[in-house]
Amino acid sequence: MFVRLVEVMTKPGKAKEVCNMLHDKVLSTLKAQPGFVDEIVLVSEAEGIRALSFWKTREDSERYSHEDYAKVSELIQHLVHSKPKVHAFDVETSTCHKIAKGLAA
Repeated sequence: MFVRLVEVMTKPGKAKEVCNMLHDKVLSTLKAQPGFVDEIVLVSEAEGIRALSFWKTREDSERYSHEDYAKVSELIQHLVHSKPKVHAFDVETSTCHKIAKGLAA
């Protein structure tokens, strides 16, 4: 399993708007990608957004990055301070939980 971590520093008061836009306009594209497994989005008005997308392989993640990610970055550019930073990781350990928005684990 492979993870892309995207860090986005949003403009003041825009973090929730970016999250809503990602949910409404990007999640369906992600779900249609070969090898896509899951997406977790963390939001903080003070810290911005951290989005973790889980992929079956590094190649699946890279294909998405090369083919569709630029559209996402362009979609939110007016709501952020700078270009999102992308980090890549192999998953070493994972414990799956059903965590819903606003609920404690």
